[in-house]
Amino acid sequence: MKAVCLTIAGSDSGGGAGIQADLKTFAAHGTFGTSAISLITAQNTRGVTAVQTLDPELVRAQIRAVLEDFPVAAVKTGALGNAAIIEVVADELRGRNLPLIVDPVMLAKSGDVLIEPNAVEVMKTQLFPLATLITPNLPEAEVLLGLETGSLSDEGAIQALLKSVAPFPVLLKGGHGEGATLYDHLWLSDGYQTWGAPRQNTRHTHGTGCTLSAAIAAQLALGASLPVAVERARDYVAAVMRNAPGLGGGAGPLEHFPPTWSLNS
Repeated sequence: MKAVCLTIAGSDSGGGAGIQADLKTFAAHGTFGTSAISLITAQNTRGVTAVQTLDPELVRAQIRAVLEDFPVAAVKTGALGNAAIIEVVADELRGRNLPLIVDPVMLAKSGDVLIEPNAVEVMKTQLFPLATLITPNLPEAEVLLGLETGSLSDEGAIQALLKSVAPFPVLLKGGHGEGATLYDHLWLSDGYQTWGAPRQNTRHTHGTGCTLSAAIAAQLALGASLPVAVERARDYVAAVMRNAPGLGGGAGPLEHFPPTWSLNS
């Protein structure tokens, strides 16, 4: 039977991030993708022009409809928009013992805000305890830790801060870091692992965070351990960036079915 993944996230009308990126990623990994939409954006590679969060009970109904009929093997969340939706998501996933990747999406690639300020604490207290892995980038980590923008620039400080304050498994993504080599840090209960990769000189980075978290979820659904899932997902993101189709005038989308990558590579 084909493994089933569920994404609970926002819709990107430009097709590069959110639900659209997640479903493409699930398909590229040979899994069957299902979805519950939390918010709708009017968005392209240049920015977000409108955002509408959905009724939390409609989000709940979508999640229940999927979980009641499909053998979901892994779940990921993306942009959830507000505290009420986060509470509904946590309520529906609590006690189900499903692998859950929480991508704490707060900003679009363009910098447009995708979450209400009062929702951050609810995410930390309600959703994080259910997570198999949390995948913040540097700006998101600063918000979660209550730090000033730009505080997490020193690699040693990053390690010390997240290791001391994060009680949950965390993958700190280094795409917003400086230098020719970017580092991702994975913290687990028994230690941490760091990967480095050369920075790709490209503007086509729209949806990289969504794609990474969806790829990790898909790998877990297929039976990979968490460190292996992260490593394979990182390789996949590197490939989809290298093969980006060159669309749009801003941060362009990725090629989610790259010819240079295979599930067994």
